[in-house]
Amino acid sequence: MANKNLFQAIRGALVPAATVRNDAGAPAYELSPKATLARLAATGCLTRTYYATAETQLDRVLELARQVDVDFLAQTALYARRKGFMKDMPALLCAVLATRDLDRLAEIFPQVIDNGKMLRNFVQILRSGVTGRKSLGSAPKRLVRQWLERANERQLVNATIGNDPSLADVVKMVHPRPADATREAFYAWLVGKPFDAAALPETLRAYEAWKLSKEGEVPDVPFQMLTALDLGDREWSMIAGNASWQTTRMNLNTFARHGVFKFGGMTEKLAARLADPEQVRRARVFPYQLLVAFLNADKAVPGVLREALQDAMEVAISNVPEINGSVVVCADVSGSMHGPVTGYRPGASSVVRCVDVAGLVAAAFLRKNRNARIIPFKEDVVSLELNPRDTVMTNATKLSSLPPGATNCSAPLRLLNTEKAAPDLVVFVSDNESWADPRANRGTAMMVEWEKLKTRNPKARLVCIDLVPNTTAQAPDRKDILNIGGFSDSVFDLIAAFAAGADGTDHWISEIELQPLTERMKLA
Repeated sequence: MANKNLFQAIRGALVPAATVRNDAGAPAYELSPKATLARLAATGCLTRTYYATAETQLDRVLELARQVDVDFLAQTALYARRKGFMKDMPALLCAVLATRDLDRLAEIFPQVIDNGKMLRNFVQILRSGVTGRKSLGSAPKRLVRQWLERANERQLVNATIGNDPSLADVVKMVHPRPADATREAFYAWLVGKPFDAAALPETLRAYEAWKLSKEGEVPDVPFQMLTALDLGDREWSMIAGNASWQTTRMNLNTFARHGVFKFGGMTEKLAARLADPEQVRRARVFPYQLLVAFLNADKAVPGVLREALQDAMEVAISNVPEINGSVVVCADVSGSMHGPVTGYRPGASSVVRCVDVAGLVAAAFLRKNRNARIIPFKEDVVSLELNPRDTVMTNATKLSSLPPGATNCSAPLRLLNTEKAAPDLVVFVSDNESWADPRANRGTAMMVEWEKLKTRNPKARLVCIDLVPNTTAQAPDRKDILNIGGFSDSVFDLIAAFAAGADGTDHWISEIELQPLTERMKLA
C-alpha cells in the first residue's frame, strides 16, 4: 500500500497558498481589484462593521476605483443599484466617475441616480471632497438639472423628503430653468419663495389646502409629509389606505397605534396589498426586510397581516433554485454575525443582523430543496433540527436565535469529511472572517477541508456568500468555487447558474460586465 502520509502531504501541497491576512488577522486569499470592488459595492454601506471602520471601507473603495477601468467602474455602479439595491455605494462610484470619465457618468447617471434620495446622495458625496473635488462642476450640474427637468410630478414631490442636502439645497446649487408655470411654482414653493398656489402641481395644491382645513380626502403625498401633522384616526386610516407597499410594511405597528385596523375592511385591504406578488416584486424588497417586519409586528397587528408577510416572503424567494443532487447550507452564527447587516450607525443601526440573513438564506434553500442539509456553525458545528415543512420565517428565526461564538469556516467541511459525505453543492453564508480554524500549513483550513471533500466528489461546487464588505476570501475564485458579496434576490440567480455548470472563476465579475451602458441609456 502506498504511504498515506506521503500522498496526503502531496495533496495538501496542492492547496493554494494563503496570500494575505483577513481583518480578523487569520490567513486568507486576496481578491483581484475587480472582485474586491464588486464585493464592496454589493455589501458596503460605508458604516462601521464588526471588523472595519467606515473610513477604512471608503479608503478601500476609492483605491480600488482607481485601479479598475472606467467601464467596469460604471458597470459596477449599475449592478450595485439595479441588482443589489444599494444606495450610498452606487452614488459614490458615480462621484468617482465624475473625476475620471464624464462621458461614462452621463451614460449611467439616469439609471443609477433613479430617485431623489440617490440624487441627494450623489450631490452630498461629490461636494464632500472625498473623490477629489468639492464643487459639482459644469457637467455634473448639467446632469442634475436634467434629472430635475425629466422628473415627473410624483418623483419631484417624493424627492422633497430628506435633508443634508435637501432637494431645495440641490435646486439652489444647480439653478434649473422651469419649463412651465407649474415647475416654476414648485421650485418657488420648495425654496421658500412666494409662489402661485394655483400653478402648483395638483398633489401639492391638495396638500396645502388640506393642511389648512383638515377636511376631505388626505392628499396623496409621501408618508413623511403627513406624519408630523396633528392627525386623527380617520386621517391615519386614509393614509394607510393610500400607502405604498414599502410604507405599509414599515408602519404596521404605527397603523395599529393610530387605530387604523378598527375601520372596516382596512385589515383585509392592507393584507391584500402586502401579499400581492406584483407589488412585492415592484417594491424590490429584500427578503430579510420581510423577516424583520414579521418579527417586529406587535400583538396589536392582526394575524392576517402576519400571514400576508409570509405570503410576500414566498414571492421574494421564488427564484431560490431547486438543485439536482445533494445540497448543504452552512450558516455562520458566530459573534461577529450578530452585528447589523448594514453596519453600525449611531442611533440608526439596522435591527437586521448578519445572522438573520444567514438564517433566512438557509431556510429559503430548505423551503425549495426539502432534502437540503443545514449546518449552523461557529467555532464548531451546532446541532439543530429544522422541519422543511415549517415556514421560512419559523426556520430563519430558529437559526438566528442560536448562541454566538468564534468563527471557524472549516468546521462544517470537516464534519462532512468525517462523515465521508459527498454533497454536490455547499453554500456558505458568513462574514468570511474565519480565525478559529485549525492551523493549516499552506492555505486556509477551509481550503484544506474542501480539497479533501473533492476527492470523494470531484464535481462538488462551493458557494461563499459574504455579507459584509471584505477584501479577502477563505476560498479563492476558481471553476468550482464562487464568491458572492451581499444578499439580494439576484444572489439566487447567480447560484442557480453556478450550480448548473457555470465557471466560478470571475463569474460574478462577468455578471457585472454584462451590464450594458448605452442600451440602458436608451431605456431612460
